[in-house]
Amino acid sequence: MDVPLWFALLVVGVLGVKLIRPPLWLVAVLLLGGYLIADSLLAPVIDTVIK
Repeated sequence: MDVPLWFALLVVGVLGVKLIRPPLWLVAVLLLGGYLIADSLLAPVIDTVIK
């Protein structure tokens, strides 16, 4: 069974928010921060550290 990555992330995110109930500002900061870092000059550096 092949599940698209975006769908798996959506399911994990929805379950995480419903079960753990983090504050909405924390969810917004993580999403916005991840988006900004992925589109910045730091992206290649983070990519090499992760790999």
